[in-house]
Amino acid sequence: MNINIHGNKIDITPAIKDYIVEKIGRLEKYFDAKDISATVSCKVNGIYQTVEVTIPAKKMILRAEVTSKDLYDAIDTVSDKLERQIRKNKTRMKKKNSKDPIIDFNLDFESDIDIEKNIVKRKTLEMKPMSEEEAILQMELIDHDFFVFKNAETNDMMILYKRKDGDYGIIETK
Repeated sequence: MNINIHGNKIDITPAIKDYIVEKIGRLEKYFDAKDISATVSCKVNGIYQTVEVTIPAKKMILRAEVTSKDLYDAIDTVSDKLERQIRKNKTRMKKKNSKDPIIDFNLDFESDIDIEKNIVKRKTLEMKPMSEEEAILQMELIDHDFFVFKNAETNDMMILYKRKDGDYGIIETK
């Protein structure tokens, strides 16, 4: 696994780098392909350190973010969180991968683009049609509260979101 480590307002020392490689590297056993790349971003905001890990696999994207007062604790927690996501969604991923192969789904990230005063980050993504079940899986893997996707049956854009009661909701567009 190739691990790219970036620091924002923090110097990545060899000790921190080795610790990240050790903790994130243990996730490699869950991937078939050996050319998997992980991006680790470490940020400091006051006394809090945030560690964000993104692993774009061939048909899915794993993402987790943890904020803590201790950087090493944040690294441990984000690694455990990613491992739990993989284990939790193992059945769904097997079911999805056993079906006919689907067109790859690419996300191109452009981070920290300030066009207007209120826009802090902008992401561009190319969408492939997917079922609601696939959208739920993808949303869980990137650990977001919402997910925008194109419905495979109607070809309409839809927004999937997680409700406070733990269920899901969908907003349909026409």
